[in-house]
Parts: sequence; C-alpha cells; structure tokens
Amino acid sequence: MTAQIENAGPLTTEAGAPVADNQNSETAGSGGPVLVQDQLLLEKLAHFNRERIPERVVHARGAGAYGTFTVTADVTKYTRAKFLAEVGKETEVFLRFSTVAGNLGAADAVRDPRGFAVKFYTEEGNYDLVGNNTPVFFIKDAIKFPDFIHTQKRDPYTGSQEADNVWDFWSLSPESTHQVTWLFGDRGIPASYRHMDGFGSHTFQWNNEAGEVFWVKYHFKTDQGIKCLTQDEADLLAGKDPDSHQRDLRESIERGEYPSWTVYVQIMPADEAPNYRFNPFDLTKVWPHGDYPLIEIGKMELNRNPENIFAEVEQSIFSPHHFVPGIGPSPDKMLQGRLFAYGDAHRYRVGINADQLPVNRPHATEARSHGRDGFMYDGRHGRARNYEPNSFGGPAETGRALWQPVPVAGTTGDIPAPSHAEDNDFVQAGNLYRLMTEEEKGRLIDNLAGFIAKVSRDDIVKRAVENFRQADEDYGRRLEAAVKALRG
Repeated sequence: MTAQIENAGPLTTEAGAPVADNQNSETAGSGGPVLVQDQLLLEKLAHFNRERIPERVVHARGAGAYGTFTVTADVTKYTRAKFLAEVGKETEVFLRFSTVAGNLGAADAVRDPRGFAVKFYTEEGNYDLVGNNTPVFFIKDAIKFPDFIHTQKRDPYTGSQEADNVWDFWSLSPESTHQVTWLFGDRGIPASYRHMDGFGSHTFQWNNEAGEVFWVKYHFKTDQGIKCLTQDEADLLAGKDPDSHQRDLRESIERGEYPSWTVYVQIMPADEAPNYRFNPFDLTKVWPHGDYPLIEIGKMELNRNPENIFAEVEQSIFSPHHFVPGIGPSPDKMLQGRLFAYGDAHRYRVGINADQLPVNRPHATEARSHGRDGFMYDGRHGRARNYEPNSFGGPAETGRALWQPVPVAGTTGDIPAPSHAEDNDFVQAGNLYRLMTEEEKGRLIDNLAGFIAKVSRDDIVKRAVENFRQADEDYGRRLEAAVKALRG
C-alpha cells in the first residue's frame, strides 16, 4: 500500500520548507498589492496551472484496479512465457477499464466499446494485453483509425458528435457492420465493468521452447455474469450518476467482493492459418468456437484499489508492443499500427520517462535499457555507461528473439490483406443477428433506428440500411421500416 502522509507533521513547500501561513497571500501593507516574493503563492499557482496532462485521444474516461492472474492449466506446449510456466503460478496485474469516444469528464453508462487493458507484471518484464469488451472492431487497417475516431469525436463546426459523420463513415466502410451489430445489441452498454467480458481482440503469436508457432485469441469471461443496460436505463443512470461504473468497481473491492474473470484462449497451429476459411488476422472477424474451442488457462481477480487515480490510472501506460519471451504480434494490420501508436501517445502524453512511474515500472525485474535523460528522469542508472556493446559489465543482448519470425513473400505496396474462402464484410454480422432472440433483435433494431433516424441525408440512410440487409435480409427489412417510421 502507498504510505499515507495525512497529519505527518507541518505543511511544507515543495522544497520541504515549513509553511507559516497558507490562508493569506503576502501583501504590501494591510490592503496593498500582493508581493512577488510570496514564493508559496507563486509555487501553488504555477503547480496548479500544470496539474493536468493531455488526456488520451481515445479511452480517456477510465477506472482501474490491481489484482492477480493465476495459471490454471498447463500451456507450456504452446508458449515459453515464464508467467504461464506452471499451474498455480501467480502474477500481479493492473487492469484499466475505459470507454472509447468520451472525454475525461464523460459519463460511464453510454453506448460505446469498453477498453479492457491488462498489465501483467511478469518476471521477464511487463506484458500488456490491450483489448476491448468486444472480440471485433470497426476497421481492419490502422491507416483508417484516425478517420474513424474523427467521426466519433466532436465535429469541427458544431462541437458535437454528429450522426451524419458517424453513419457516413460506417456506411462507406461495410467492414464495420459486425462491430456495429455488437455495439447496438444488448451488450453495447454494460451495467458495470464487473459484469462484462474482455477480449484481446487481435490475434497474437505464442511460441514454445521448440520454436513452434501458434496463433491465439484471448477471452476473459466474467465470473459475475453478463449484465447490461437498456438505452432508457443507461440514459437515466448517466444523468444521475456519471461515475457509475468507476464507483461500482471501487466500492465492490472495498466491500471485499473481488471481481474475477476466467481466462481462455483459442489456439490455432500456424500451418492452419493460410487456408482457414476466414482471414485469421482480420480484426473485424471472430474464430467460431466450433472451429477453435475455448481453452481455459487462468483466473484473474481484482482485489486492490489505486490509492491515487491520477498517479495510477491516468498516468498508467499500456502498449501492445510490451511483449515477453514466448509471445509476440501477428500480421493483423490494426495491431501492427497499434504497436507504434500506443507507445508514441504515452511518450507525448505522460513523458519520455513514463515507464519509471510506479504503476508502469516492472516489479520482478529491473529495466536495464540505455535510455537516459529527458523530463523527469530519476537518475536510476547512476554512472553506468549508456551504450552497447561495452566492456564494463553493462547489459547485453540475449541473441534470442521474443517471438518467431513469420515468412513473407511478394512485392511491397499498399495492398489489401489476402482474402480467404469465406471472407466478406457481412457474413459474421448476419450470423450474430441470427443468434439473437426475437426480443434481442427488437432492441437491436430500435437502438440502430433511433440513431440512423438522426441522419440528415437520405443517401447515407439508404447506404447504412443496405449494409445490414447484406448481412441478413430480415435485419435490413426491419431496420428500414423502423427508420422510416421515425423519420416520417
């Protein structure tokens, strides 16, 4: 636990000098102007002006907690990662939940994907699994991510999110149909962070001691059960308690009701990927469980709240590029873009030495890089030389890559990902729709129609509805009727 400093002696300046008067500024006489020599006043105002850092461009609104991950099954034939090396092994974790589109002051109970970012403090360094509460996403190539997020954020002219922008982009990007069906279905607004599943979403590489490669997808199944809000329930809760999800998480841990998730993976031998019926690296697609069933590997429990939200939640940094030996990336084009973007965002937002903050620092091992200096550098390396190779006993390379190389062929260029036998933008959205009960379909149609009806242009409405008709004829027909009824 972080040490408490309340009632720990006299109030001091940031330099440690005792403060005589924290109630009155120093002035020239009884009613005169304030003096520039009042260093406490200047220090407090200057610090106050700099207390905020840039908020995350996405996933700004969040909450977090610490806990443990415990291995429950032997997976050593698939990966050489040491934190997964034996049944019963525990690893400390920090989990940050978030919404995607809202800013730092937005309400929790909104229709939006939820970030599900897990930092494993392993003995081989930190491993970050930065996912969502949905197994798929709106786009499949990171080059479109800025465009997509611009449609979700505030319009340059109106200063509000605009239905025209959202549906213009989605209707022109049919690959989004699957994720939009998820988002506007019953699971689009979780009742709390505790009552939703999490997913790694991307495909990742596992490799074992023999160098064999497997592709994996992560699933975190909530042990509290799935609970969601209807749109009307969410609208009411967001107005009454904007901090509903953050409060629920904190209070449940304070009561000793520790939320937990059972962790599963789907595992695909690498040689099956080229001929799989779907592109296994397409973030808009799932691997049906009938093809690759869930395999339980562990249990994750959250049991400790942060002591300081800014220091531990706001300044926490996650990057999909934080791998450990035995785990690595896949050719997923969205993941490839995130490998750069997340680390770069935190270098800008928190600072070049953000990894030195306690929440981000490895726990069981020391980071022995040659990075030096910059804002807030703590001098951790002392007089050690900052280059490699050197003959003064400095850290050296291991010669063994964290993950196995992937064979490639062809010419360079702006090339779409290869198409597989059943790849298209609508088949899995249609499958998801047909899995729903009539009641679930009805709520999905109502949620979609209510948003599409706000679009001002008929051509965008027509295009949007047609995408859902491509997924399932009944889906499109019912949605078209519902939108027409609302638009008059």
